[in-house]
Amino acid sequence: MASTQPIIRQISWFSLVLQILVFMFMAFVLFICGVEDSLLFVAVIYLLLSFFLKKLIPKFHRKGMRYFRNKKYDLAINEYKKSYEFFQKNKWIDKYRALFLLSSSRISYSEMALVNIAYCYGQVGEGTKSKEIYEETLKEFPNSEIALEALKMYNSAKE
Repeated sequence: MASTQPIIRQISWFSLVLQILVFMFMAFVLFICGVEDSLLFVAVIYLLLSFFLKKLIPKFHRKGMRYFRNKKYDLAINEYKKSYEFFQKNKWIDKYRALFLLSSSRISYSEMALVNIAYCYGQVGEGTKSKEIYEETLKEFPNSEIALEALKMYNSAKE
């Protein structure tokens, strides 16, 4: 089912290539060890790991996305805040998300949480709070294209 909400997915091609290389290395090691159907075995392991890692570790983010899709923005804000706090405490997971979460997202979960919080504030009519969060996002992530474009739109609407 297509989402009625704007969802942006930015892919890091480097992390995607890195994951493919790790996948191929694992298949090679299993092949050398004499495991039959090593490619199939690694594919199953990869899919299981991907499923469980993405379900368990960014659980607050996933819950926020569920609320977001159902337009329950106040609830989504709370979950995104929890997600942001988790990834701030565990920056290494976010930094190496290509390996630990098998995520090929170009932006970090911390940045995603902040821009999602800002967007949700805008949807509940708190434009000033939304703008503040986008500005906070740019302080922490100066190259955040999403926050930059959202602020441009906000400022152009004020003219």
